[in-house]
Amino acid sequence: MKTELEREELIKAINLLLNQAYDSTLDEIYTLLKRIDDEEDEEDLEAYDAAKEDIRINGTVSWEQAKNELKKDVA
Repeated sequence: MKTELEREELIKAINLLLNQAYDSTLDEIYTLLKRIDDEEDEEDLEAYDAAKEDIRINGTVSWEQAKNELKKDVA
């Protein structure tokens, strides 16, 4: 994961290139970004469905139990 400064620098560099790009290139970039976004949405939905199925099969844990398990992992 990038730091906020790294993200800002990358966005500035991308904007510079976008401002120099041909219209047809911008259309292609938009299409690619939209496809990536749609794929990420689909992955999120699949992960959500898998988590629901896991809960259906294995049940859930209480918040207290989860906190205790997390404390053990940190220690």
